[in-house]
Amino acid sequence: MPTVKDEFFTMDSPMERVTKTCLRLGIKPAARIIAVRLGPSTLQFFHAGKLVKSYAVSTSKRPPSNVKDSLGTPRGLHEIAERIGEGQPPGMVFKSRVPTGKHFSEFADADTNTNFITTRILWLRGLEPGVNRGGNVDTYDRYVYIHGTNHEDRIGAQMSAGCVLMRNHDIIELYDQVRTGDQVLITD
Repeated sequence: MPTVKDEFFTMDSPMERVTKTCLRLGIKPAARIIAVRLGPSTLQFFHAGKLVKSYAVSTSKRPPSNVKDSLGTPRGLHEIAERIGEGQPPGMVFKSRVPTGKHFSEFADADTNTNFITTRILWLRGLEPGVNRGGNVDTYDRYVYIHGTNHEDRIGAQMSAGCVLMRNHDIIELYDQVRTGDQVLITD
């Protein structure tokens, strides 16, 4: 059984998929790559081909989908288009990508099913025209992020409306290591 590290270098590994997709698109693979696997609800961060860290995440409660209004987590190769929230404390709630000045515990509905966007935001842009970029499949126009959540106790369960959810301290750790233009591969 291959380990996560070994899997990165197999024929169907995230690195191979990123390399093949970049070649097809005529772009260079990034040095820093995030690989999100929907089935096992994991996110792996690689730098220079080496696994740096693996995290548990949550993705959509609906089936994966790249289509607008589907609320599914989109597949394919993306890049980090924007990094939002630097310097904000863990648990800060964002509305329209602006910090509210309040921790999620300060909201009356923090314990309900509402998933707040907290701590940091990595806004994704699809790199594959017709797959996750342009028209009704545009990841950026769908406001798909990697971000913190007020439901850290449910990480690992499918519970988002299309975003990739992380524990608040985990998203801070990841945010501090990535830059705009870094690539994000989302697969089953």
